[in-house]
Amino acid sequence: MRFEGIYTPIVTPHRPDHTIDRDRFAEVAEHLIASGVHGIVIAGTTGEYYAQTAEERARMMRFAREVIGSRLPLIVGTGAIRTEDSIWYAEQAREAGADALLVATPPYAVPTARENALHALAIDRASNLPVMLYNYPGRMGVNMDAEYLDRVGRSPNFCAIKESSGDINRLHLLARDYPQIQLSCGMDDQALEFFAWGARSWVCAGSNFAPQAHIALWRACTVEGDFAKGRAIMSAMLPLMRVLEQGGKFVQCIKHGLSLRGIPVGPPRRPLQPLNKDEKRTLAETVKVMDAAIARIEAAPSAAPSNVHALKAGA
Repeated sequence: MRFEGIYTPIVTPHRPDHTIDRDRFAEVAEHLIASGVHGIVIAGTTGEYYAQTAEERARMMRFAREVIGSRLPLIVGTGAIRTEDSIWYAEQAREAGADALLVATPPYAVPTARENALHALAIDRASNLPVMLYNYPGRMGVNMDAEYLDRVGRSPNFCAIKESSGDINRLHLLARDYPQIQLSCGMDDQALEFFAWGARSWVCAGSNFAPQAHIALWRACTVEGDFAKGRAIMSAMLPLMRVLEQGGKFVQCIKHGLSLRGIPVGPPRRPLQPLNKDEKRTLAETVKVMDAAIARIEAAPSAAPSNVHALKAGA
């Protein structure tokens, strides 16, 4: 499976009583499809999988496939502490018609590289689906190091990695030493660097409510090869990225961002609480400024030739 473009880890809309709002979920999915994203991830951190029952997760996998149909690839997260639970989620994903799995390190357990690899390989054997690994040591406590990558590399299903460590040296390691594993940006404020090192996809929660901005950066860098334009778009997006990452209210910001687009998706599940008035105002102002800046950049003629044109000129 080739991962190309913007993959949105979709939110889970809730009613005021915190039950899942399936109708609103369908509305969000249709909004993303119409906006041009390239794939949807369900049961990711942004989807609050950790606050759902196993049955809720399985039902949402099937419902997501029903809503999306064959229009976009569906990637399903298998995150859980117990390997047996992750295997069950993977089997449910396969039965639901998932196109690929998102496999992370079991949180809190802090496995060794060998233990972590055996966990991933067990999921692979049970599902036999393409896998995008998810390296997020800040949440999981463990890095998917070289030993881990070498062990899981024995299966061709491990074909991509969402790298969210924030360590730029990891980006270099993956690009140089593991070219067979497709590199996907999982650290938003390093998106430009990921694209410069050959990443062709970006798993970005902000694309729930700002898909055009994320697509614009991806397209400038990977399709047009115009990194001058990419730097301008990235500069316009950085204030939003700072707002999303500061204060520990990432999911709440993503959900409120959708309400700014006219799609209210309700509160996060506890223990998380919605944004306060000041936080909502800051987010709204930041999004407004970003939208205006990117609109100006997109409307301006490109100042730099694409890589293709540059190569032709050099020939």
